[in-house]
Amino acid sequence: MSISALRNQNSLDKLLQQVQKDDKPNTEKKSYVDERLWKPVVDKSGNGYAVIRFLPAPTGEELPWVRLWNHAFQGPTGQWYIENSLTTMNQNDPVSEFNSALWNSGVESDKEIARKQKRKLQYYSNIYVIEDTMNPENNGKVMLYRYGKKIYDKVMEAMQPEFADETPINPFDLWEGANFKLKIRKVDGYWNYDKSEFDAPVQLKPTDDELEIIYGKAHSLADFTAQSNFKSYDELKARLDAVLSGTIATARTAAVMVEEETTDYTPPVSTSAPEAQTAPFSATNDDDDDAMSYFEKLANE
Repeated sequence: MSISALRNQNSLDKLLQQVQKDDKPNTEKKSYVDERLWKPVVDKSGNGYAVIRFLPAPTGEELPWVRLWNHAFQGPTGQWYIENSLTTMNQNDPVSEFNSALWNSGVESDKEIARKQKRKLQYYSNIYVIEDTMNPENNGKVMLYRYGKKIYDKVMEAMQPEFADETPINPFDLWEGANFKLKIRKVDGYWNYDKSEFDAPVQLKPTDDELEIIYGKAHSLADFTAQSNFKSYDELKARLDAVLSGTIATARTAAVMVEEETTDYTPPVSTSAPEAQTAPFSATNDDDDDAMSYFEKLANE
């Protein structure tokens, strides 16, 4: 898509339609050092600050974000299960089926296991790094940003404000979007993003030529949901059996992140079985970047 066509495209309505679709029920990359990936960094006191700009969908792709579900937990054997979930593509996944059975047993100890093994959610978007206080060498780069539901909700709030005196903005628009001020604090041992906010709308760069150069550097997001990044159901089932019982030896695989906040759990609905009864619970999860570093270390050992 040319920069002129992008400018004339009013994509906010399309994004909001996709949000509604994604929010309906039933709906990683492999573990290697991805130099395209930007990660915020905090100082010794646990505070972090950066200014970034979310970029439009890459050429040939419809959405400026992609979301993935995954699992990362340690079984009774001491082995780790760290895999992308097939529920990302609305397919049956052995861990989700196992967790649904545990939850529906009505036994509290089973429910606790299901809580620890639940799906985790992550998003990827292209960003332009305006100010990275801890790593200024990233300033001016187009990079991929992996984030959780807290940041995603901030984006949605900008697109769909709650109050009549607030004007909706498309954070992914190069001309009428807004810079995002990422503010991180350490609260009860976890990274907290509550103070993060969008600034007033402003064109990212003065000229279309500069914007075209930036937009041309955007990375494909389609790779993250490509079939090659997901194991088959049978492969995942074999890995799950090994983690739970140690009866099958398989290689440890990709590390993926965990979500960054408190969420409710609803066992995913199987695409082939009757809908399972649900009973939401709340559980605080580790911050995505802290936990991701830990899981990456485990997967590479």
